[in-house]
Amino acid sequence: MHRITRVALLGSTILVVAACAKKEEPAKDTAAALTPAATPAPTPTLALADLAGKWQFRSVPLSGKDTSATTWVLNATADTTGWTMTNPDKVTTPLHVSVAGDSVLVTTPTFSSQRRKGVKVKTETAYRLVDGKLVGITTAHYAAPGADSVLQLRAEGTRIP
Repeated sequence: MHRITRVALLGSTILVVAACAKKEEPAKDTAAALTPAATPAPTPTLALADLAGKWQFRSVPLSGKDTSATTWVLNATADTTGWTMTNPDKVTTPLHVSVAGDSVLVTTPTFSSQRRKGVKVKTETAYRLVDGKLVGITTAHYAAPGADSVLQLRAEGTRIP
């Protein structure tokens, strides 16, 4: 009898251990984990030659009560040299231009503001070509003390035929 008890006890123990054991998960594909995820195609670089010519621009403040437009003409060349901005009073300002992906970055030296008479301003703009128009946000830094020394404007330019 003693032998039957041992066999029964051993059988019960095996059943309990088997019931409590965790189920094995199927092996994971470690090669997939080592493969980098598909990356989106890089944004094409903007070609300055596509922007060469004259553009009529209009800028309006992004916020505040002032909704008046500032206008000027952008003269763009096929490279980063020779870009200028001409105000309605015929004052021409040279521009510093660089390309970053699908955007053209334009900065000005300090010049006399059209929006604030007698105040000097320096601007930075990032433009993108959207549906045949150059659009962007301009940040104007005025040489005047106070909270309103920075102004952001929405800029949009259309090619002059």
